[in-house]
Amino acid sequence: MSAKENVPPPTGVAEMLEPGLRRILAPNPSPMTYHGTNTYLVGESHVAVIDPGPDSPAHLSAILNAVNGQKVEAILVTHSHLDHSPLSRALSERTAAPVMAYGDSRSGRSQLMEKLAASGLVKGGEGVDPAFAPDVTLADNQEIKSAEWSLRALWTPGHFGNHLSFVWGNAVFTGDHVMGWASSLVSPPDGDLTAFMASCARLAARNDRIYYPGHGTPVTEPKARIDWLISHRHSREAEILRALSKGPQSVKALTADMYTDVPAALLGAAARNVFAHLIDLSQRSLVKTKGELAIDAVYSLI
Repeated sequence: MSAKENVPPPTGVAEMLEPGLRRILAPNPSPMTYHGTNTYLVGESHVAVIDPGPDSPAHLSAILNAVNGQKVEAILVTHSHLDHSPLSRALSERTAAPVMAYGDSRSGRSQLMEKLAASGLVKGGEGVDPAFAPDVTLADNQEIKSAEWSLRALWTPGHFGNHLSFVWGNAVFTGDHVMGWASSLVSPPDGDLTAFMASCARLAARNDRIYYPGHGTPVTEPKARIDWLISHRHSREAEILRALSKGPQSVKALTADMYTDVPAALLGAAARNVFAHLIDLSQRSLVKTKGELAIDAVYSLI
């Protein structure tokens, strides 16, 4: 993480990042949201709002103040976590702009993740916006246009099943899929590591100039960052396989062994990441457990 990442921008102020692009930081800092959620405004007289953010009257006022006299033509949501999507409905009511996203909070899940959720084996749903429903569902590669700008939706599931990134020229709004300050949380059943790695590979195959993430500062070396993210996940996988080579272990034991420098408050999220890896490894016939996949099961090598 660069020193610049540690300096929070002002909250509630529309900052110009480059011609035709502004950012407003929401007032929701936390260990999971860093300085807060980035709301992006694309365009000048005709505006697209990307990730309105949490249900915050102060943030709604900041967005409306920034677009005063400008026409909001689209409200785009990368994914329906509570720090990204809830304000979309109030903003739509005030601007008459449609809310656009891949789908509701269950959209984009694999059959396995649907099965895990339905079976009750996984206590998913951390920070999920259960009532979220877009006015317009966006397909992968669908283009959204105005007189000033053109954005293209890329389905990038992994952090969340309905996660979209938005391409703007040679820049990409990556939501929570790629960030510069931390690796993305992958928490089943809403998070899916198999899908996450496929989405990483899709972005790695592109030649983008810059990433604008959901939290933190712009990623100015996209290729290096996506390569690091893939390598990081491969190293976590190798750690799990090495640990299981010594004998069967639980998710809790693996997490304690792998995340020795993580604050206690974040160990629950770390355990979800470990569980995501174990699900992926089981689908690739590298690990197994007695009975059904579960976060409290004991896992071993095949």
